[in-house]
Amino acid sequence: MDDSISTPKERSRVNSPAVMSNPGTPRSEEVRATPSPNQMRRGHGAAQAMQLSQQQLLQLQQQHLQQLQTQQLQTQQLVQQHQSQSKYSQLLAVIEDMGRDIRPTYAGSKTSVERLKRGIVHARILVRECLMECERSARS
Repeated sequence: MDDSISTPKERSRVNSPAVMSNPGTPRSEEVRATPSPNQMRRGHGAAQAMQLSQQQLLQLQQQHLQQLQTQQLQTQQLVQQHQSQSKYSQLLAVIEDMGRDIRPTYAGSKTSVERLKRGIVHARILVRECLMECERSARS
């Protein structure tokens, strides 16, 4: 039988899509890397899921930031209250010490006089600080 003559069955096998027409033809990377339509649909869904998860992540970050800011504000308020209470308690302690130094001053004790003078200066400073803290807290 002659090899140059082929049967219709053989010709259909040669022209079928299962057999590459020219396997030696070089292809560019773009053509090789082109995903199939199914992969494109799956990739689009993955991109949407990624975008959705990024949006959720952004929302979670914003919520976390708001919580941190709220906690920081509450902490600052507590610190201010504590400082004003401590200034006030310091002032009360200084006044109490001054009260102890008054009687010996009448008796002529020079050390008591000096302690009383220092106590008055310290009390004045504490009163100013307490007033400034009260004004700050009244503004906010």
